[in-house]
Amino acid sequence: MRLASYNVENLFDRAKAMNLDTWEEGKPVLEKFAALNKLLGEITYTAAMKTKLAELMIDLGLEKSDTGPFVILRRNRGGLLKRPQAGGIEIVAQGRADWVGSLELRDEPINEHAMRNTARVLIDLKADVLGVVEAENRPVLAAFNAEIIRALDGMPFRHVMLIDGNDERGIDVGLMTREGFPIGPMRSHVDDRSENGEAIFSRDCPEYSITTPSGGHLIVMVNHLKSKGYGSKAASDAKRHAQAARMKAIYEEVIADGAENIAIIGDFNDTPDSEPLKPLLHDTDLKDIFTHPAFEDGGYPGTYGLCNAANKIDYILLSPSLYQRVERGGVFRTGMWPGSRPRRWDVFEELKRPEDAGSDHAAVWVDVNI
Repeated sequence: MRLASYNVENLFDRAKAMNLDTWEEGKPVLEKFAALNKLLGEITYTAAMKTKLAELMIDLGLEKSDTGPFVILRRNRGGLLKRPQAGGIEIVAQGRADWVGSLELRDEPINEHAMRNTARVLIDLKADVLGVVEAENRPVLAAFNAEIIRALDGMPFRHVMLIDGNDERGIDVGLMTREGFPIGPMRSHVDDRSENGEAIFSRDCPEYSITTPSGGHLIVMVNHLKSKGYGSKAASDAKRHAQAARMKAIYEEVIADGAENIAIIGDFNDTPDSEPLKPLLHDTDLKDIFTHPAFEDGGYPGTYGLCNAANKIDYILLSPSLYQRVERGGVFRTGMWPGSRPRRWDVFEELKRPEDAGSDHAAVWVDVNI
């Protein structure tokens, strides 16, 4: 069977703030969105909080309207704010209970060529079990599978599953499997909490139980760890370290329950030698498929951007039982922009510009005899 992991970077729609030309442009918007959302959720709004709420709303383009260039403030009932004729914003609510509504990121459609190249990757990858990172939700993933893959003469996956996670931007993790690889019992860790009460996982760390045509069983966990994109480096590193430590604990629990064939896959947003990933990569018996003698990296050690060593952030980790069953593995980069001076790898004929890339990430795959 072929197991693969691919960060699709959304399929139909993506938050506008994440679709800007550079991450540096979108980062302040996402940081202010997160800060405003957190403040809006407070039980009581102090005078200082109200000042900050108004400041953030103005920064996000909400001074004149509930619809800004990157966010939408939905006010269903109750009074949250007033907009004086002289300008500015006045927060009138005394706390979260005084109004009903939400703050949302605005979406915009994905480039059609990029969408089709994402589908081409899924078709040519020929995976039997595919972990998907950054899909909007299950209906979108199912529609992409049934409509776009079929439109390009590909064979849709038989099973599509995605458990809604903690990220408000619509970047969740899911699983797609072929006929003969049914998804059995599932367990979500979306509500796992740290000692301070915060959700550990930025999205989720779902456990999927899968049966193979030969009667073999394996458990696949898909994850997308905290990015380095916004927030301080210390906070981001601490978050990923906590996530890696929790994944280690989950893995050990699964092993203790008698399972042998376990794969942990996804975008971990850090390199193999990083301190945040140490609990998972160095303090367990899990093996990175990149270290297997039958694995071919295509001449480049990374999986993101131009695939240098510092861009090795996508993983397939296997338990010893699965690792010894590996027949071969590799990195699929045909849907990625190859650079221009020089071009680093061959791409789809339809990939003419960087924005036409199916993703900034390569897909990673492994063939396992199970």
